[in-house]
Amino acid sequence: MSNTEENKMGTMPIPKLLLSMAVPLMISNLVQALYNIVDSIFVSRITTDEVILDAEGNLISAGTDAISALGLSFPIQIIIIALGMGTSVGVSSLLSRSLGEGNREKANSTAMHGVVLMALSYIICLMIGVFFADDLIAGQGATGRTLEYGTTYLRIVCCLSIAVYMEIMFERLLQSTGRSALAMIPQITGALINVCMDPVLIFGLFGAPKLGVAGAAYATVFGQSVATILGIVLNVKKNPDIHLDFRKFRFEEDVIKDIYVVGAPAIALQAVGSVMNYGMNSILLGLNQAAVAVFTVYYKLQSFFFMPMFGLNNALVPIVAYNYGAKKKSRMNAAHKLSLVYGFCILLLAFLAFEFCPKFLLNIFDTGDASLVSIGVPALRVIGVHFLIAWYCILTGGVFQALGNGVYSMFCSLSRQLVVLLPAAYLLARFGGLDAVWWSFPIAEVASLAITLYFYARIHKNVIAKLPDSEA
Repeated sequence: MSNTEENKMGTMPIPKLLLSMAVPLMISNLVQALYNIVDSIFVSRITTDEVILDAEGNLISAGTDAISALGLSFPIQIIIIALGMGTSVGVSSLLSRSLGEGNREKANSTAMHGVVLMALSYIICLMIGVFFADDLIAGQGATGRTLEYGTTYLRIVCCLSIAVYMEIMFERLLQSTGRSALAMIPQITGALINVCMDPVLIFGLFGAPKLGVAGAAYATVFGQSVATILGIVLNVKKNPDIHLDFRKFRFEEDVIKDIYVVGAPAIALQAVGSVMNYGMNSILLGLNQAAVAVFTVYYKLQSFFFMPMFGLNNALVPIVAYNYGAKKKSRMNAAHKLSLVYGFCILLLAFLAFEFCPKFLLNIFDTGDASLVSIGVPALRVIGVHFLIAWYCILTGGVFQALGNGVYSMFCSLSRQLVVLLPAAYLLARFGGLDAVWWSFPIAEVASLAITLYFYARIHKNVIAKLPDSEA
């Protein structure tokens, strides 16, 4: 391997580097978003002979209850993903910095620690699935069919979450060494398998058992398992920058500390989303049962735009971290500025879609309930405003993580989702009703922007401006 290939994050022109690393991640994340949407599209079409009416006497379809069940499971799924993604962010940052410094031994140790820490995270989620799945769904106010569907789905994804943990880690090892195109292979493969298996297991096609909501959970786990196997193979065969030899593995306190200096805030950052979703579900269930389905559909739809943004951010983090380790300030700044341009374009499209095509987007989830559209159209138009702000907060938060200041990102998220969004949602729901509650999203995003700007000014003054630029 040539020196240029080994160190492309420090030598390749920034526009080409950012695109070469971000585009594969954005495509693979877009596929991930699509299979999340497809998952909900299929469960929205679940039918039953059971007749259930809401408080106003309107029919609630099994499809609406199934979507609501996935929404009620989502806060706990966020915890699962938070443990994995947060740990992988810490591993990615430390591994990229180690490679930038030329410390291969520490890079290898970091990678092995990441795999072991993922296995330990799985044990936590297994316990949640076995002992607490029903209480966590019921605690949000779910009853009857929604409680049954939600408990079933959550228990399966928790008990078999080893697949998602290992998929995340082995893909991140490829990304951290600049091999985003290879990381795309297991992601896309796993997602396509999930999409194909969804209708087979949900509706019992081709002789398979008809599993309903449980089928959606099993399809997800099956796709993740295949992706994990591919990720392991690609790291062993195609990633010479790291070497995994667990016969020599020993826990190193310094490595774990370095991982979680960045990773722990990232875990908290994402786990905050769990608390926010849990609280919003509870608030919305108190207003209208179909509102939870609308909120769930919103989250599925926004992932179509946010997942590419996260792919862009995941490409930005190792680029900034590597060039920080290599003391190339101008490359760090150029990567950040260019990512902001790309990010704005992505979320501008999201804003336009939510403002001008909300009914079309909602009709994709054909539950047969008119309330999904009547509640959802004004909801999407109001929430869509926050896309015009979120791009800056996401990508600048990636810079905080890359420079070892993930606590800044954590504080921004805590402020936005807990200090502002949930209290605003509660007050708006109490005094303005269902139509008003959706304004809590743009209100919270404005608060996040103000805090992000403050922290970036601080880190620029204390870290970036003082960094000597070794690049002529």
